[in-house]
Amino acid sequence: MSEIEKLHPHLLWKYFLEVCAIPRPSKKENKIIAYLLDFAQKNKLEAKRDEIGNVVIFKKATKGKESLLPVVLQSHMDMVCEKHSDVVHDFETDPIIPHLDGNWIKANGTTLGADDGIGIASQLALLASDDIEHGPIECLFTVDEETGLTGAFEMKPGFFTGKTLINLDSEDEGELFIGCAGGVDTLATFDYDNRPIPSGYVAFRMDVKGLLGGHSGDDIHKGHGNSIKILNRFLWKSTMKYDLCLSEINGGNLRNAIPREAYAIFTIDPACTASLVADFKEFEQDVKSELSLTDGGVALSLSEVEIPEKAICESVQFDLLNALYSCPNGVIAMSFEMPGLVETSTNLASVKMVEGEKIVVTTSQRSSVNSSKVDISQMVESVFRLANASVVHSDGYPGWKPNTNSEILRITEHAYKKLFGEKPIVRAIHAGLECGLFLEKYPDLDMISFGPTIRGAHSPEERLDVQSTQKYWDLLLEVLKDLK
Repeated sequence: MSEIEKLHPHLLWKYFLEVCAIPRPSKKENKIIAYLLDFAQKNKLEAKRDEIGNVVIFKKATKGKESLLPVVLQSHMDMVCEKHSDVVHDFETDPIIPHLDGNWIKANGTTLGADDGIGIASQLALLASDDIEHGPIECLFTVDEETGLTGAFEMKPGFFTGKTLINLDSEDEGELFIGCAGGVDTLATFDYDNRPIPSGYVAFRMDVKGLLGGHSGDDIHKGHGNSIKILNRFLWKSTMKYDLCLSEINGGNLRNAIPREAYAIFTIDPACTASLVADFKEFEQDVKSELSLTDGGVALSLSEVEIPEKAICESVQFDLLNALYSCPNGVIAMSFEMPGLVETSTNLASVKMVEGEKIVVTTSQRSSVNSSKVDISQMVESVFRLANASVVHSDGYPGWKPNTNSEILRITEHAYKKLFGEKPIVRAIHAGLECGLFLEKYPDLDMISFGPTIRGAHSPEERLDVQSTQKYWDLLLEVLKDLK
C-alpha cells in the first residue's frame, strides 16, 4: 500500500490514484470515458454519453433527501500533458505515478493531473459511497477542457437536469469562485523559404530552461519568465550586431501554459564567436538578476553544434524576431471592480516550425471584460500582421459574470464558516472555467466553483496540497447536506 492510499478520506484517494493511472490527454479521453461508463455499470448507476464524449452519471438521493432537486457536480476528464525535456514519459500510454512529499502530492517530472483529477475522484467517491448524506446527484464529466473547451461547447441542452451546479475545478482552498474570464486564441503563421548557410560559418544552439511556467490564467501575474521572450530577446539583439542566420526555433507547448523551455539553432561568422559568447554571458547574468525573485531556477546555455543544412530566409527571420519581441505578453490590466484580480492578459504560448516551411506562433488572451478581450486579441493580431504573418482567431469562450445573490453561494459560505470558523474569500478567477459556456445552454443555472489547493498547474511542478484536500472534501459534503 502506498503512502497516498493511507491518507484520509480513503475513498477519495483510492479513486485519485485510479484516475492518475489512466492516460487522458486532451482530445484523447477514450480510456477515461470507458472507465467512467464501466464504473457506473459496476455500481449499478444510470449513465449516458453524448456524441462529443461528455459523460453524466446519476445517483439517487439518500433516505430523507428524496424531495430535493438534483445538484450537478462537474469536472473535466482531460489533463495538461507537460514534462521536463529530459523526462521519458508517453502521456498517451504511461500512467502518472503520484508520490507524497511532505504535505504535497507530486508526480515525477510531469504534470500531476490533479487539475482536474481530484475533481473526478471526488465525484467517484461520492457515487461509490453508501454513508454520505445527499439529494439526487448528477455527476458531469466533460472532455477537452484544457485545449478547446470542446465538451462544454458541444454539449446539448437537456444533457443534465439540475439547476444548481458545483464546478470542482478551482485551485485555492478557502476561496469560492463565482466568476471567470473569457478567452480567445490568436495564431500567427509565417511562410518562409530556405536559404543556404554562408560558407565557413559556425553553428550554435541556445537553450532556455528551468523556468516555473504555470497556468496562463492563474499564474500570469506572478512574474514568471517566458522562455520564448527570453530566447528571442537574445536572438534579436544578436541580429542587430552580427550576420546571424536562424535555422531552427522552438518553444512552449500549450496555449494555456506559460512556456518554460525554448531553444534556437543559428549560425554566425566564426570571427564573431568570442564576442557572441561574451554577449551571452552578460545576457545570462541580466536574465538571472531580473528573475531572481520570481523565477530563480532559470538556466541559459549556449553550445556549438553541427552546421544545419539551411536557414530561414532573411526577410522572414527579420519579421519573426521583431514580431516576437513586440508581441505583448503578461498582464495588460487589473480589475478596478474586484481589487487584486487580473482583468486582461495575453500569453505568448508557443512557437513551432511545422511541415511546409511554416512557423506557427500561438498566443492566448483572457479578460473578464468581453470588449477588452477582443481589443487585446486585435492588438496581438496587429503586431503579426505588420510582420506579414497570416492571423486567425479561435471562436473563443465567454466569461462567467459573478452573481453575488446566488443561493448556492450563500449555502457554501455558511457551510464553510460552520466547519472552519472563518469566512471564505469570494472572488472571480482570471483562468477560464466551463461555467460561462454552461450558462449559454442552461441560462437558469446557479453555480459556484471551489477546490483544494493546487500549485504549479500546467507545469511539471504541479502539486496537490493534502491538508487542503481534506478541507475541500469536508466542505463538499457539508454543502450537499445543507442543500434545501
